[in-house]
Amino acid sequence: MRYGAALIASLAPEHRAAWIADLEDGEAAALPWLFDFWAMEHQLPPGGDWRTWVIMGGRGAGKTRAGSEWVRAQVEGSRPLQAGVARRVALVGETYEQVRDVMVEGESGILACSPPDRRPVWKAGQRKLIWPNGAEAQAFSAYDHEALRGPQFDAAWLDELAKWGRAEATWDMLQFGLRLGDDPRAVVTTTPRNVDVLKRLLGRDSTVVTHAPTEANRAHLANGFLEEVRARYGGTRIGRQELDGVLLDDVEGAFWTTAALDACRTEECPAFDRIVVGVDPAVSSGAASDETGIVVVGVITQGPPAEWRAWVLEDATVAAASPTEWAEAVAAAYERWGADRVVAEGNQGGDMIEAVLRQVAPTIAYRKVTAREAKGARAEPVAALYEQNRVKHLRDLGRLEDQMCRMSRLGHAGAGSPDRVDALVWALWEAILDPAKARARPKVRSL
Repeated sequence: MRYGAALIASLAPEHRAAWIADLEDGEAAALPWLFDFWAMEHQLPPGGDWRTWVIMGGRGAGKTRAGSEWVRAQVEGSRPLQAGVARRVALVGETYEQVRDVMVEGESGILACSPPDRRPVWKAGQRKLIWPNGAEAQAFSAYDHEALRGPQFDAAWLDELAKWGRAEATWDMLQFGLRLGDDPRAVVTTTPRNVDVLKRLLGRDSTVVTHAPTEANRAHLANGFLEEVRARYGGTRIGRQELDGVLLDDVEGAFWTTAALDACRTEECPAFDRIVVGVDPAVSSGAASDETGIVVVGVITQGPPAEWRAWVLEDATVAAASPTEWAEAVAAAYERWGADRVVAEGNQGGDMIEAVLRQVAPTIAYRKVTAREAKGARAEPVAALYEQNRVKHLRDLGRLEDQMCRMSRLGHAGAGSPDRVDALVWALWEAILDPAKARARPKVRSL
């Protein structure tokens, strides 16, 4: 059933019409209400023994519809008056108005998703939905979490948990009340944000997650919406959060934050005095190896060194199957931008790095640098350039920026090696911070 609608849609028009015409009247009338038939994969609950299902996605990805349909599946029996597995449901939103306007009465809310013979009645004065079979769902606001002290439930739907003002207290109160039935469960529908309550929830063994970007629900979005928001936010951190549904993890004490990086975004790409490709080579190759960080930086060196400015132009990082493959990616970036030099860390690759590059591009201008400080210490002077508003970012640097927001004086707090940040650091050292470059300014040239 999960792929029913997709399969029917893939048929030729005449075969699709024949399939629909072959349905009996009852089947045709029921089809619009069979969510398993129409749903996308991320909108259907995973199997297994879970306590909380988090549906995490971009704006308009179909999260609300999935939450509404999950509630329906819990409270409805096979016949209109037959009981389902749940009888007492908590509907929790940031405010009572948002529960009513989105979760209950919204275009993808419970009322809109319910067939006529099973549609519940909204009792506004009691803030309750009451189904024909006697099941009830009660509305709660995260700003009134004490209202959850006392009631008990066998199911709960929480919408946009990541933006609640009192999320921790509300979540805790709900957990104490989620105690009815044999298997009480909760569904959370949210666009991700870097908040502790969501991160802790995602880290629990009893939590399962489905995920989808905004594009997954393209067929149900207004014409031009995706093109407009992608043109404005594509390739930015806020776009990765709001459209791709990616949880952006800013680390406490990090050199960079999401807000600071969004503030240095630009569409400007002037003529540069110099362009540098920074490289942090992977020490191994193959599927399990680290990526080779490749970051391109353009710099304007007019005036004294303290006034030099840089633009981060591209993150060309690759997960290479062999040294030759990452060398080819470096050479391609060098050629693409008309770069002046490649600078690469040679602590673990030594002269082999240059040898591999020379095999691919014999005339490439290359400089090996040796790391004598920890990653955090090397990155700190580069972070200072950002604080001085001397570095700008073009679009499509999201994964580089993710690593940047996890880098602090203590090092990188994310999984794996910060290949992209290392490449950025070496490029900016070569382009701006190296004292020798400050003494001998190159000649001006344009792209």
